[in-house]
Amino acid sequence: MIITHVETYAVRIPLRPERRMISSLGQHTVSDYVLVRIGTDAGIEGVGEATVMPRWSGETVWGCRALIDRLFRPALLGCEVSAIDEIDRRMEGICKHNWFAKSAVEMACWDAWGKLTGRPVYQLLGGAFRPLTFRCRFSMGAYDLDRARKTAAERVAAGFTTIKVKVGGESEADLERVRAVRETIGPRHNIDIDANCGWSADTAVRKIKALADCRLALVEQPTPDGDYAALARVRRETGAVVMADDMLFDLVHARELFRNKACDVLNVYPGKQGGLARAQRMIELAAQNKVACTIGSNLEWDVATAAMGHLIVACPNMQVDRYPGDALGPAYHEFSIVRRPIRIEGPEVTVPDGPGLGVEVDWEVVRANLTPAA
Repeated sequence: MIITHVETYAVRIPLRPERRMISSLGQHTVSDYVLVRIGTDAGIEGVGEATVMPRWSGETVWGCRALIDRLFRPALLGCEVSAIDEIDRRMEGICKHNWFAKSAVEMACWDAWGKLTGRPVYQLLGGAFRPLTFRCRFSMGAYDLDRARKTAAERVAAGFTTIKVKVGGESEADLERVRAVRETIGPRHNIDIDANCGWSADTAVRKIKALADCRLALVEQPTPDGDYAALARVRRETGAVVMADDMLFDLVHARELFRNKACDVLNVYPGKQGGLARAQRMIELAAQNKVACTIGSNLEWDVATAAMGHLIVACPNMQVDRYPGDALGPAYHEFSIVRRPIRIEGPEVTVPDGPGLGVEVDWEVVRANLTPAA
């Protein structure tokens, strides 16, 4: 089954007002992402999603579409849709980085391959290691104290046992926010914090020590991108469980994290890692180095969330029971672009069991919500 055409759509969906994200990177109120539609000579289509964010990965809907339409498409026409390594090799030979764009193309190929064989993607990845339903933590923005307390209380009442709080500022507001959440949820639930590279090593050490009474379960990406020694210092001097995320895109980054003994957990997801195959290789490398993995998020829609779920189900070292991750992106948005949205009930997400990714895009909804001037 060979690739006969590749189409891209830039789509805009607002976040629900109560779920708009505030972090050290700024505010995220509207998602402009790219959907990729791949056709084959068997009449089977596959779909992928690029959750591009300029302030995070540096990718935009305009650049993503141009890259796929003008460079990737000519190189992929006529390629076997199941030849994932060859597809990745061709894209890598054309353009460095641009992980989310590459992931969307590769994701669509997995989807088409699964539909051709009648198997869900997790079976193509090696089979189900865990149940199709898994639990997530709730990711809360850097809200003011009243909103933080209200959100934390609502999410615990909805069944969440881990709340992630965005931090990363230089003021004492971060400490006050985390303490307010701890006071609200009580001692039985877990608190993670995520600075999105917003602190220096000195600030991170000081603030994490100041939050010792809050019993942080995990500290996510407290220090700047590329500074492995800084992350290692935070882990060494605070004794915190440290997760790497924003500085982790490829195997080179992973090896540097391991060499520096900089983290306990890797935050892995198909978009950031450039595809399911690359993500799976990173998870296996982490297992060899005795480092756990969990799922991360860029506030995906249903297509990319499905891909994340298949990765979790298939990979033993995706330790989501021990370190709950983030796969609730569809619930943050005002509406869905698929006909049967992924089942999200409180903290529980259920992976679709149909062929391929198991989701069907509603192209009428897509065409009605195209990103302006894209």
